[in-house]
Order: sequence, then C-alpha cells, then structure tokens
Amino acid sequence: MIILLLGSGGREHALAYKMLQSSMCSRLFVAPGNAGTAIIATNISINPTDFPAIKNFVIQEKVDMVVVGPEDPLVLGIYDYFKNDLSINHIPVIGPSKVGAQLEGSKEFAKEFLVKHNIPTAGYDSFTEETVEKGCDFLETLQPPYVLKADGLAAGKGVLILQDLAEAKTELSNMLVHAKFGAASTKVVIEEFLDGIELSCFVLTDGKNYKILPTAKDYKRIGEGDTGLNTGGMGAISPVPFADRILMDKIESRIVKPTIEGLQKDGIEYKGFIFIGLIIVKNEPIVIEYNVRMGDPETEVVMPRIKTDLVDLFKAVSIGKLDEIDLEIDPRSATTVMLVSGGYPEDYEKGFVISGIDNVEDSLIFHAGTKLENEKVTTNGGRVLAITSFGNDFQEAIKKSYQNIDQLHFDKMYYRKDIGRDLL
Repeated sequence: MIILLLGSGGREHALAYKMLQSSMCSRLFVAPGNAGTAIIATNISINPTDFPAIKNFVIQEKVDMVVVGPEDPLVLGIYDYFKNDLSINHIPVIGPSKVGAQLEGSKEFAKEFLVKHNIPTAGYDSFTEETVEKGCDFLETLQPPYVLKADGLAAGKGVLILQDLAEAKTELSNMLVHAKFGAASTKVVIEEFLDGIELSCFVLTDGKNYKILPTAKDYKRIGEGDTGLNTGGMGAISPVPFADRILMDKIESRIVKPTIEGLQKDGIEYKGFIFIGLIIVKNEPIVIEYNVRMGDPETEVVMPRIKTDLVDLFKAVSIGKLDEIDLEIDPRSATTVMLVSGGYPEDYEKGFVISGIDNVEDSLIFHAGTKLENEKVTTNGGRVLAITSFGNDFQEAIKKSYQNIDQLHFDKMYYRKDIGRDLL
C-alpha cells in the first residue's frame, strides 16, 4: 500500500515509524513531515488542511490510504471531503467525520454528548459574549479553582484554571469579549473543578468495534512539579501504574462502550482514534475531554508498545472489521521526555543545530519541531525532540531516556527532569 500521513510533529514521526514496520506499507509520504520523517519516509510540502492539493497528490501518486495525525484537518472535514468526491471516495481516510470531530472541535458539543449518553463528566455551563454577565453569576455558584475552557481549538492552550473569583471573571471577559484565544473563545465552557489524577485512554474504532490501546500519562506544565504554563506536553509514560484491571474495567464499561454506542445512536461516522482525557477521583473515572486523534507526546510511548501491524489495524478500521484483529501489546514500560526550545511555550528562537543524535543508543528519537538545513538537523519549533525508552518498569525506562539526553545538545535546550516522579 502507498500511504499518505498528514502532520509534522512527534506524533506523526511515531506513527510513521510504526507503519513502516508493516509489510503492507510499500511507500509512505508525510505532509509536510519533519527532519525525522525525512530520514525514513518521503516528505511532501503540502499543508494538511489544503484539501485540493491533497486530492491532486493522492490521485497523482495512486495513494491507497490517508492517515490523519493532527486535529485541524479532521475538524475541517477531510473525511467528508474524500467521501463526497467520486474521484477519491475509494481511498479510506483514518479519522472521524466532520461531525465526529466536533468531539474535539467544540467543548460544548462534547459536553452535550457526554450528558446525553450518561457518561461521567464534570458539571458545566457554556456562555457567549452576550451572556458574559450570566457567566460571571455562574462562577459565583462554584467553589475555586475555576475552570474556563475555550470552546474551539486553541492548540492545547485554551484552558485556564484560576483560584481567584475576580480573576476568573476578568479572564472570562478577556476570552469572550476581547478574543483572548481568537475565534476559539467566542464561546466558553465553565466547568466544575475535579481534584484527582489524570490518565489518557486511547481507543481505535471502526465506528462499531473498538480496541483499547495502551494507557498513558502526560505532563503538560513547563515547570518541574507541574508548575508554570501549559504546553503541548513535556513527557509521557505508558502504561500508567495505577491503571489496574478494576479501574480499566470501569473505564471500558462506563466510558468507552457508551462512547462508541453513543456515536452509533447519533448516526456519527467515526473511523479512527478517540483520545479520552480522564481524571480519576476516589477511584472513579470521569471524562475531562475528548480528542479525535492520538495525543502528543503520548503517541511516542503508545505506538512503540503496539506489536500488532498498525497498517493491518487501519485497514480493518476502514472496512469495519476491527473485531477480527488481535491487539498485541509489549508488556514493557515506555517513557518519553521532550526536549524543547528555551522560552517555550512563549517566544523562542529557531534554527539551532542539534548535535549528538548519532550518539544515542537503546532509545528511540522522535522528531517534533525539526527540519533539515544543509544536511544538518536544526530546531524548528517549541517542542523539538522526544526521547523514548523501554524498561521493565517506568523508572528503568525513564533513567535510560535521561542518560541518552546527556548525548544531545542544541542552544537553549530545556527539558523537565521529573517525568514520572509523581508516580513513585
């Protein structure tokens, strides 16, 4: 099969790495890719949201399958674009329909879906610029901290958790009236705060059947001890040590099954990944959010643990026969640590040469924000590299990742030195 993978981050490098292990994958294109995917696949300079350019390319290169990494093309409706065009509707797209993608594209849509299908989630209400005063009144009914979520896509940065009521009211106004997160915050969901420990559950579904992939836990804050600004993710571990059989049975029966059944009841086409962000409160799983693609950097620890042929899984998804495939998982733990540009997630510089990549042994390097310049790998984003390692437990794996980070260097390189420490 000739496959086109859309995206340019660490998630896409990890997906590419796993798909290329399949005997079914004869050629892999990545649009636009990064320096890591350039080494193992063929990068093409196409924006993942330029659907006409993607159409022309898949026809020209006789592409057999399109795998969508990031959320933007899904929310914009790339699945429907292919389905409704007779010249390309025979090419399966791994990802949900435009309506299905609203589970991530709209926080309000997701909350309404959760409530409708009796899936545990925090109490909430949503507000617009016209109802900002009602939003302030609603905040007064809650106990701190106050959770404000931009309704639309805000690159993982549209959630504020605030202790002070006056500050929460000010930020609500900033989001709704002054467009703090642009069009993403024309509507804001205010949510009851839940105190617990977070867990990421990943599901692959053909819309009827599903496979629960390895669990993971990521670390969002820039600073050690989970302090400072939210980022796209500073590291991850898989499996999550506290996700025992009892908890996973609860997650499957109360959350995963009702989610898949809810999609069917609502007539929503969905052939792809569902990332369920959970918080565990007193041993009970509650949904914080849905994403409609794999997480990043969780993909960098989940994909290496999947032993089943990933392309075979995708093919089964496309034809509705996922129940006919056995999912085999590596029992070892995997950990990843993100190396980021100094200043991230705020202003940072690009273009620094990365050295030491060839010195890394017994770890996988997944490129995120990198590019090739004059045959040298340089930084090209906030999150630059993910260093993934295996171990008999996560402590052994994380030790290996940190040992290999010592081999790597670029100017103003930063990383968290406490990934997994909260689980000891």
